[in-house]
Amino acid sequence: MHFPALMHWTNNTTTSTPPDSALSEEWELVYTLVPPYIFTISALGLLFNSFVLVVFLSTRDRLTVAEIYLSNLALADFLLMCCLPFWATNILAKFNWPYGDALCKTVNSVIVVNLYVSILTLVMISVDRYLALVKTMKALWLRRTLYAKMICFILWVVGVLLSLPTLIHRKVVYIEELKTLSCILDYRHESSWKLAHQIVMNFGGFALPLLVIVFCSSNIIRSLSKRREIAFHKFSDTKATTLVYTVTLVFLLCWSPFQIFTFLDILCDLNVLEETKWYHALDIGGQVSVYLAFLNSVLNPLLYICSGQYFQKKVSNVSCIKPGHIGGLDNSTGTMDTGLKTGTVPGK
Repeated sequence: MHFPALMHWTNNTTTSTPPDSALSEEWELVYTLVPPYIFTISALGLLFNSFVLVVFLSTRDRLTVAEIYLSNLALADFLLMCCLPFWATNILAKFNWPYGDALCKTVNSVIVVNLYVSILTLVMISVDRYLALVKTMKALWLRRTLYAKMICFILWVVGVLLSLPTLIHRKVVYIEELKTLSCILDYRHESSWKLAHQIVMNFGGFALPLLVIVFCSSNIIRSLSKRREIAFHKFSDTKATTLVYTVTLVFLLCWSPFQIFTFLDILCDLNVLEETKWYHALDIGGQVSVYLAFLNSVLNPLLYICSGQYFQKKVSNVSCIKPGHIGGLDNSTGTMDTGLKTGTVPGK
């Protein structure tokens, strides 16, 4: 199984086409409901994420480490939203891909890159909160904006490398029985690639990062509890950490169903589950879970906008900058509003 399409296996080929039950009620609902849904979240996602990027990048204040990571997340989500309309029109055409082989590869590769960059950026946001709130003094030298920018670049390189199987195996193929040109993941001659790709996606792109996030979160909670006991606790710490947890929780709620269906597909490939019994459930479930996952890219910027006064003040600073007024907000005020500046060391 591989998003963003319906999954049908024949001779180890993953195709973006519906099975023999294409005229079933479920598929008619897909054709009717999914394209408007995709167009809607694409429009909202492009609007919200571009707004977040403009606010973060237009301010005259130097971006903090947390803001760099949040901007990186917004950029990944923005690129994903740019690709979704192609899939909406593809579904409207009943999975007859009209854009050629190059866009078939490019669109799907960008979506895969978004998955990896999003989860790895969330990992780095959690690690940054861990360093700021648990290892405050010891890790001060690590929390430099220069390092954050370098890490973001590395995350994109990793995302691109992990998307190479998609770039290699995605192609436009004529499906004889359906009389369509479909953008498919073709593993007919290299079925081991499919299994390896899914395992990397399931564990490297979800399970292992989740372990890191849980480790950081549990230690942050323990550290904040100790601060409360000794009355050394900033309200800004709680607000910033709450934002990070909320973004992470929304990511898990949106992406977990897709990862579960991917894991079930792995079990089918390993003959742990009987594919004939799970075939229809995996097809429909994979379709629904994929487009639920895309909703995450719309919700993330809403969380930033509603997260607190600091982001709202940055918005007002961008729209109402006065001559001679640099940034419009000093670091101490920003720190008290959301804590995103807590423990941040300017980069060199």
